[in-house]
Amino acid sequence: MRITWVTRSFLDYRIPVYAELDRLCGNQLTLIYNRECTSDTLVSKIEAALGDRAIGLTGEFRLATTKRKNITNDFANQGIRIPYQPGLLREISKSSPDVMVSDGFMQWTYAPLWKRLWNHKVPHVMCYERTAHTERKCQWYRRFYRKWAMNYIDAYCANGKLSGEYLEQLGAKKEQIFFGHMVADTEGLSKAVLAIPQEQADSLRGTMNISGKIFLCVGQLIPRKGIMELLKAWKQAKNDNDTLLLVGDGFQKEELQAFCRQENLNTIFTGRIPYDVIMKYYRIADVFVMPTLEDNWSLVVPEAMACGLPIACSQYNGCWPELVTSENGWVFDPLNLNDTVQMLQNIRNKPKLELQQMGKSSEQIVSRHTPATAAASIFEACEKAVSISGKQ
Repeated sequence: MRITWVTRSFLDYRIPVYAELDRLCGNQLTLIYNRECTSDTLVSKIEAALGDRAIGLTGEFRLATTKRKNITNDFANQGIRIPYQPGLLREISKSSPDVMVSDGFMQWTYAPLWKRLWNHKVPHVMCYERTAHTERKCQWYRRFYRKWAMNYIDAYCANGKLSGEYLEQLGAKKEQIFFGHMVADTEGLSKAVLAIPQEQADSLRGTMNISGKIFLCVGQLIPRKGIMELLKAWKQAKNDNDTLLLVGDGFQKEELQAFCRQENLNTIFTGRIPYDVIMKYYRIADVFVMPTLEDNWSLVVPEAMACGLPIACSQYNGCWPELVTSENGWVFDPLNLNDTVQMLQNIRNKPKLELQQMGKSSEQIVSRHTPATAAASIFEACEKAVSISGKQ
């Protein structure tokens, strides 16, 4: 089966999925992406996986209206970005696909939609992430466009339960929806964490002068991630023995640091940490906290689980139904101060040994969400799309 995947951009965690999907389809996967928004390191990795079937295009231009230059900093549907990539349709045609794969309704998905519209013999699979919560402010014209576009999509691969439910609300049929395309490089991270000796972990804790429990939060320092809401709860549940370790950067950093100084909170801001060394911070943490106010599927959650951490996850994160149970963590409402404070106190009252046991449960749960299972789900969706197309 010749699969052509059109994606404007991708990150490290996608490489193992592409490689496994390529194996499943008999080394006939072509990936078309934007070279200008892809680092040289990622280009080297994808070319090592797919060779000359990894095609990076340049010269994109777009129409955009958004509050900030980086639209991903905002809450969903706060701006419009309509990109056009010269040569994209030509490259799709040159790859002679049996099936096309796209990521979401926007970005470069216009090309597979156009190809499907004019050539009904080339089916289209969409990988989809969003949930009813992330789309709660979706404008009428976006919904209208999505429902029109669904006429030219043969199968879907959704993140999880909440994403699938939203697709059904838009009009997708249950039999068209497959699950599990969004996964972290759990196997790679697990091995990397195990390779870090205890002496090195103790040294890092000592360098940062940490003695109590470490509550780790990894993500952008922007309003959407709910860091300020977490800090207000951290103040309310103050315990000088424990440390809130914040890994990441963003335009809200100075505001958050000023609040911590003013309230004398026991917090550490590390700034942005490269993906290749992030496992050191997972290694020294006792629990992972994700207070996001809006996320489709925070990949840092399965990353932390693969590293053996219990999880405190916002109810506004689309991944919690699949990944967080009473065995490995807590689901809380970051917009409810009392709920968040109670979550922090519950964790502080847990002996470290019990937290470690919960971390073992995290490892078991996330072991069912690997690049191999993601690739298998996408491949199954492709087979479904091809079978539907053959009946038309």
